[in-house]
Amino acid sequence: MGRLFERLKSGNFEERMLARRISQTIEKIRMFPNRSPHIPNELWPDEYKEKYHITNLWKRDLGGDWRLIYTIDSNAIEVVSIILEWMDHKHYNRKFRYEN
Repeated sequence: MGRLFERLKSGNFEERMLARRISQTIEKIRMFPNRSPHIPNELWPDEYKEKYHITNLWKRDLGGDWRLIYTIDSNAIEVVSIILEWMDHKHYNRKFRYEN
């Protein structure tokens, strides 16, 4: 999943707990990718549209004050959930324009 996730896994207690919640959430997404709250198109950050060319966007609460954002992509053979980012609630509210 990347260097940032690896740093979480070896970080302080709170970071390790967040890494554990992310891992557990990924397993849930693997089993049921579209059973999360769908984020309406009008809230999608331009950054995601431009960088990832998303056609759908989902979120999962990680517990505490954390959210995980992902998209689902597919072809004729497989469906893939792509983790875009995890963030605290304050960053989530700003990114999705729930507050200024």
